[in-house]
Amino acid sequence: MLFSRPGLGISVLCLLSSAQAGVIDQYIDNLLEDVIPSYISPLNWVPHPSGIPFTVKNETAEPWLNPTPPPSSHAPNENAATCSLNSESASGYWYEKIEHDGQSSFLSSDYKDSYKVFRNVVVDYKADNTGREDASAAIQKAIEAGSSNGPSRKSSSMGTTGQPAVIYLPGGTYLLKSSLQSYIGTVIVGDPTDPPVLKAASGFPLSHMIYAKDPNHEGTNNFYVGIKNIVLDSTNVDSGKTIALLDWTVSQATQLTNVQFRMPRGSKHIGLTTQYDYNSNIIMNDLSFSGGLIGMKLSGQQWVFKGLSFTGTTTGVIAGGTDIIFLGCHFQEGIIGIDASETSGSLTVIDSSGSSLDAFVVSKDSKGAGNSIILENVQNSDVTVRLGGNAVLTGSVPSTWVHGNLYKSVDSGRQHVDGQIVTTKRTDPLLSGNKYFTKSPPTYKEVSVDQVLNIKSVSSSPVYGDGQTDDTGNINKILADNKNCKVIYFPAGTYIVTDTIFIPSGTRVVGDAFASTISAVGDKFKDPSSIRPMIRVGYPGDIGLAQVSDMMFTVGDILPGCLMVEVNIAGKSPGDVGFWNSHFRVGGGVGSKVRNHCTSTPEICKAAWGLLHLTGTSSAYIENMWGWTADHDLDGSNKQTISTGRGLLVEATYATWLIGTGFEHHTLYQYNFEHARHVLATMQQSETPYWQGPGNTLAPAPWADHPSSGDPDFSLCAADDATCRMALFERIRGSSDLFLYGGCNWAFFNNNGGCNGKCQKNTIQIIDSVSLYLYGTNTKSTTNMILEGTTPVAREDDNAGGWGGVIAGFLYNT
Repeated sequence: MLFSRPGLGISVLCLLSSAQAGVIDQYIDNLLEDVIPSYISPLNWVPHPSGIPFTVKNETAEPWLNPTPPPSSHAPNENAATCSLNSESASGYWYEKIEHDGQSSFLSSDYKDSYKVFRNVVVDYKADNTGREDASAAIQKAIEAGSSNGPSRKSSSMGTTGQPAVIYLPGGTYLLKSSLQSYIGTVIVGDPTDPPVLKAASGFPLSHMIYAKDPNHEGTNNFYVGIKNIVLDSTNVDSGKTIALLDWTVSQATQLTNVQFRMPRGSKHIGLTTQYDYNSNIIMNDLSFSGGLIGMKLSGQQWVFKGLSFTGTTTGVIAGGTDIIFLGCHFQEGIIGIDASETSGSLTVIDSSGSSLDAFVVSKDSKGAGNSIILENVQNSDVTVRLGGNAVLTGSVPSTWVHGNLYKSVDSGRQHVDGQIVTTKRTDPLLSGNKYFTKSPPTYKEVSVDQVLNIKSVSSSPVYGDGQTDDTGNINKILADNKNCKVIYFPAGTYIVTDTIFIPSGTRVVGDAFASTISAVGDKFKDPSSIRPMIRVGYPGDIGLAQVSDMMFTVGDILPGCLMVEVNIAGKSPGDVGFWNSHFRVGGGVGSKVRNHCTSTPEICKAAWGLLHLTGTSSAYIENMWGWTADHDLDGSNKQTISTGRGLLVEATYATWLIGTGFEHHTLYQYNFEHARHVLATMQQSETPYWQGPGNTLAPAPWADHPSSGDPDFSLCAADDATCRMALFERIRGSSDLFLYGGCNWAFFNNNGGCNGKCQKNTIQIIDSVSLYLYGTNTKSTTNMILEGTTPVAREDDNAGGWGGVIAGFLYNT
């Protein structure tokens, strides 16, 4: 019979016999022969971290020594107010109208004053937004501009952290006759009230409209890049031309959100590629694709995709990678939703749907642990899974369907299943209806500019964000005075704090993405026996609202008593308390003693007690967060041997959502669920410290002298067992109702060098817990994937696939 899709512009022979069901697959393969190729990484790939020289930095900046004291006297407070945010008076986007006085805090004084972080392409660079004239040159000029008297941003002379740039596009249509090239530190932001359209000219000559990857540096070193609130449109370009709208070969601490990809139906156009190098991204969210041959053509390490929609796209996603998750995604009026043939580890699809498709998911059948597929709460009326040309699942999946290696219990052991239904008993606090709750990054587009306060604009309580002045007291005063009243905007810069910053209930904080940094220094954070938070969000028992977006957290000194962020507050409703696109960096950047001094042994560099603690009274929604202890110098070539004690500690019991997170290179653990309940995690991307292993300090050292109650003590290891005494990727103790999807547990090095086969002995440890659901767990170069107490119950060699080991489903005491 003839198979066609209304409006798709294609017709193919679709033989309903299962023996010939591969005809459509072959047709798609033929279509793809001449489209843009992907970069394919070998299984023995390891990172090649390298920094970018920061040759124009302020050589005298040492905020860890003597931060400038704040002004000693103040005028009476002129901004204290009692009010509530009112969304009825908004007119235009506040971010376009507010004063932008951000800075690159550690640039040389010769260039600092003339370096502008915020660039309005229409006002500052005269870009045409009527769609009549070519705007590409003006936008590119805005992207490349450095200081008026200094090097450009494409020169690779301002490091990774020294050249933040917000490229702001007011509403309108921007005609592109040539590609836009981004660089590290670039964030392209549109007006969410009137999203700007970047429209390729009819004779567009190049393969991509936008190249997000900095061409001077490897994909896995492309951090701090963002695009949000825009439309990419190729509908004027000939349908027979091969063109991609965006290449997104970038890695962690990047953001792609609220972007529309518009392509002609039945065309050879591609929405997004990751083709120019290997990459280690975490999340893309809230994107829509219409038309085109392929929505996303992927090749990389791992992703979670949240809130994506595909309409009239021949193939929604070609998913080449190790660990890939789709959450709340929808595919309609195409042929294939997800082609997972090159997903070597696991594909997990949650709370998603397909309609008017030939097949929702297609893949190959490895007959082993690799190419695992997990579907949960998926709505589809036709073929839902086709493996090797054969339909193996039709219709909807109201519970969980598993293809791959499954552990239904520890006692039953491993079994390979070719498609088995299991029950996942989701808990109500995590749900909205019958789906997991999710929330898009807030833009606060509903508020007017007079309801947003630039924290540097309060003359009675001056805040500098200059990388040298102690801003602690005045930040705290402004936050206290404006709770329940103003959105607080932190312009780009480094805000030095010498004591705890308290974020009270009723606070909304927004920064300039990847450029607004809170940095702790001083003696109050140096005692590991008396832990002090750099940022405390709410008090225990608080119920209210606290939201943080587009902020960075770091330490400017070696601070073994510093807990970087502590969250105590819970919301009245899901999402009232949350972090979006907010990240941690310990070491690796100019402006921190850690970068300069932590070059030899971990004992002399206990840089921070830990990154993030979600306490027992908290309930938080976290989306797009990278908690990174530096394995390399972002701004030069200093060796980095840093010992941060802990990554993420979750003791929350009400509800916790972790959507697209990664915690890497912490000494004792990356993720620790300690007496936690009701936790959803989609993507736990983690790596052990590169310096751990044979030949270097053995865990729990150098933190053994000051243990905390939730720390692993490594007593299961022999005293000299170096690959056992390495940080746990995930530790789960006394916990219940944990739903963990897409664990990425990567071990690459021992003692900063290669390892022979297995780099690390243990990956995940479970102690005294019930109702645990682990789906799509992936490991690299480890021996034991899961321990029950001290007993290995799942080994990598027994689950060989992907990058090392893959377990499609592991159910524990369910």
